[in-house]
Amino acid sequence: MTIRKKSPDFGLLLVTFILLAIGLVMVYSSTAVSAINTFGSSFYYLKRQVLFAMVGLIGMYICMRLNYWKWKKLIKLLFLINFLFLLVILIPGVGHTVGGATRWINLGFMRFQPSDLTKFVMVLFTANFLSLRDERVKSFSSGILPLLIVIGVTFALIMQQPDFGTGMTIIGFIGIMLFIAGASLKHLVPLAAIGLAGIPLIAKLAPYRAQRMTVFWDPWVDPLGSGYQIIQSLYAIVGGGLTGVGLGASKQKLDYLPEGQTDFIFSILIEEFGFLGGAFVIALFCFFTWRGFKIAASAPDRFSYLLAMGLTVMISFQAFINIGVATAMLPTTGLTLPLISFGGTSLLITLASIGVILNISRFSTDY
Repeated sequence: MTIRKKSPDFGLLLVTFILLAIGLVMVYSSTAVSAINTFGSSFYYLKRQVLFAMVGLIGMYICMRLNYWKWKKLIKLLFLINFLFLLVILIPGVGHTVGGATRWINLGFMRFQPSDLTKFVMVLFTANFLSLRDERVKSFSSGILPLLIVIGVTFALIMQQPDFGTGMTIIGFIGIMLFIAGASLKHLVPLAAIGLAGIPLIAKLAPYRAQRMTVFWDPWVDPLGSGYQIIQSLYAIVGGGLTGVGLGASKQKLDYLPEGQTDFIFSILIEEFGFLGGAFVIALFCFFTWRGFKIAASAPDRFSYLLAMGLTVMISFQAFINIGVATAMLPTTGLTLPLISFGGTSLLITLASIGVILNISRFSTDY
């Protein structure tokens, strides 16, 4: 076996730029009217997203050049920083509250969302943890239990914001990483069953979460309340038909569909570009996932294999959850569509994560 350093994976790089370009177009299209009414400029959100994209691309380039092994030395520091962020955001007056949720820290030039950093840190931590266990990952006491404790503490802190969608997403992709690492199904299946059974119990602890579960089955139970958003999303999707109403011609973005530039930007995309446009974006994410898995398959060691798989799953998992929510296949979670939705922290972390995968792609194993 030989390991050679090469150019970063062209396929992953190309699909990243295509998705990013689609995102910039859709951010402008979905916000132009509201931006000019609120800020006097239709380019307000677009300019901010372009700035985030530029900084994110710089971060992606740095991560692409930084040898992935150096992340091992940063794990403890990043874990500590992330833990402090999750605590600080709970201090009254520090965390920025929107719609009853305190998920952001206002930095002036942007609102930083610590839970986005948490996703990256947890993938990094889990990849390192599992890479050191080898066959011990099949043991519950030494391979799974310590990780469950870390996940449990992290989940508890995120739930204080509260951010149930992000917490469940982290549990989901770490569970996939455990399966990929070779954890025994006799441990994973009962844990998954307990997790699924716990979802409705956790939902009942907060009225708004219970309402989300109810309107998931039938949005028309509360069409002007908790079911309003998903109903408007479905109107947008149905209105798009096969080829869409045309770029910029969406009606649902005109104060009908809340969070049309973030959580439900996929609905606006389908309304303007139709089923074909939505299918194209889904195909792009499928291609992204395939390239990420292919990079992981040729990774030179267990750590880089798990890291590439984990970061790919993290991004793809969130993408398909967002699409599932927009199409009423999943309950509302509040997760953005990676590379496409408006949002600084999400875009920065996603591009940096892709940079790490691209760095791993520069090292391949040839037999």
